[in-house]
Amino acid sequence: MGKEVWKPGNMLYPLPAVMVSVGDKEGNTNILTIAWTGTICTNPAMVYISVRPERYSYQMIKDSGEFVINLTTETLVKATDYCGVRSGKDVDKWTQTGLTKGRARTMQYAPIIEESPVNIECKVTKIQELGSHHMILAEVTAVQVDDTYMDENNKFNLNKTGLLAYSHGEYLGLGKKIGTFGYSVRKKKKKKKR
Repeated sequence: MGKEVWKPGNMLYPLPAVMVSVGDKEGNTNILTIAWTGTICTNPAMVYISVRPERYSYQMIKDSGEFVINLTTETLVKATDYCGVRSGKDVDKWTQTGLTKGRARTMQYAPIIEESPVNIECKVTKIQELGSHHMILAEVTAVQVDDTYMDENNKFNLNKTGLLAYSHGEYLGLGKKIGTFGYSVRKKKKKKKR
């Protein structure tokens, strides 16, 4: 097996494809699709999104200081793609996709997307101006989950929601479970002798 050396670039895949809902003080709202997002810290719970400053939603985030990360699923793939290739300054993405605005519990301007199984409400703590994208760091202020995925033990089954990933220009379903955290070092249980 040989290796080719390429110029520096972003080849860190797969990534979560999320829809970020935003709002401004005038009552305008929008949805943008982002794959450059992730967890920063557990305590306090913090996340980031990276957004091009020329994007329509960027100024809304900057001015309001808030946004909602809405996890996407295989059933939301078309809306997810649409919200990434159309600009909110040209079209009403809510109307075009049929997505439903819901009430965020801790946000003043940004709504949630009702069809998303998980809505992560975020307050901006810092905007780091980098290059093509600005990294927006935020503290998680609330998480809403779709109770359809709660089991009889009151456990939320996130992996049963049909989560969507983005890899090298393609949307992918996450597929089947192939292991659990720590399984590679877990001691095997000894069989009892009879």
